[in-house]
Amino acid sequence: MTAGRRRLVGSVAAVKKVVVLDYGSGNLRSAERALSRVGADVTVTADPQAALEADGLVVPGVGAFAACMDGLRAVDGPKVIGRRLAGGRPVLGICVGMQILFERGVEHGQDADGCGEWPGVVEPLQAPVLPHMGWNTVQPPEGSTLFAGLADQRFYFVHSYGVREFPLAEAGVTGRLTPPAVTWAEHGDRFVAGVENGPLSATQFHPEKSGDAGAQLLTNWLDTLD
Repeated sequence: MTAGRRRLVGSVAAVKKVVVLDYGSGNLRSAERALSRVGADVTVTADPQAALEADGLVVPGVGAFAACMDGLRAVDGPKVIGRRLAGGRPVLGICVGMQILFERGVEHGQDADGCGEWPGVVEPLQAPVLPHMGWNTVQPPEGSTLFAGLADQRFYFVHSYGVREFPLAEAGVTGRLTPPAVTWAEHGDRFVAGVENGPLSATQFHPEKSGDAGAQLLTNWLDTLD
């Protein structure tokens, strides 16, 4: 085998297989394109087995919390997410795909259960102008993996709801588990813009619509995959 052939085999072996979970929510193809652009081998599918076996699982989401949860349950999404996390297999939630990872969502007077991976309630933002649409800076924690090399960068948001209080991230919380690393942003008041919690990561903004900064964040996430 030639040296060139050995390099080719090595590069192919390094490609990360990522599933974008298709559960009836929008924004699938833009997520697929963004991940492909940074070097992932991407499949868009509702197949639970494929979602379990991939190196990484991306859970996108647009629209209402309750509707997204209905679609997720229809493809056994909460179980797939839970099984992956139990085995330390990475999951990335995006926009409403982040919100449904929390305990509850309250929208238009409807109180719906989420996946319950984190305590917290998705509720209306307190801001003079909604939706929060456009580019905004974020405040990542020191030592963040997702935001490495992204100091002072802006990311693209489109939402009217968010998590304004995150009990696990509050100072003084104790327990056996390491508290999640939380990134915050402000629009009117403060809300959760990103979470890094072992194999479970999420962003309220859309990295796939955030240009070079979003591409770097997705690259950072891919680099965490085995």
